[in-house]
Amino acid sequence: MELNDWLTILGALGGLEAIKWIANFYVNRKTNARKEYASANAVEIQNLLTIIDSLNKQIERLEKDMVGRNSKVDFLYAELRKEEEKVLEKLSELHVVELQLKEAELSRCDLWECLKRIPPKFENRIKEVQQ
Repeated sequence: MELNDWLTILGALGGLEAIKWIANFYVNRKTNARKEYASANAVEIQNLLTIIDSLNKQIERLEKDMVGRNSKVDFLYAELRKEEEKVLEKLSELHVVELQLKEAELSRCDLWECLKRIPPKFENRIKEVQQ
């Protein structure tokens, strides 16, 4: 190929502007690569910041939910303790009644001569008083 052929092809591709573009491309190829790399990094950083922001919002929401659930659990534990206290009080009352029943069984008389009978629990007291 001769010089005329090259100039014809160059003229068909845009003439002087094509020469400028080729020269500019050759001279600035490293700079353009750095700009593209920096642009890609900026987009990645922006995406990461968006993800971090959404994760922070989710963490805040979950912390609020946890605080609400903790308060519910505390309330339920308080109610449970109240109910346990009521059960213990009833159990104590039942024990008192059971002791009274046992005392009544000891004082019970199954014979017709009940008026003469001294219940076993009072025998010791009478002996102490007589001495």
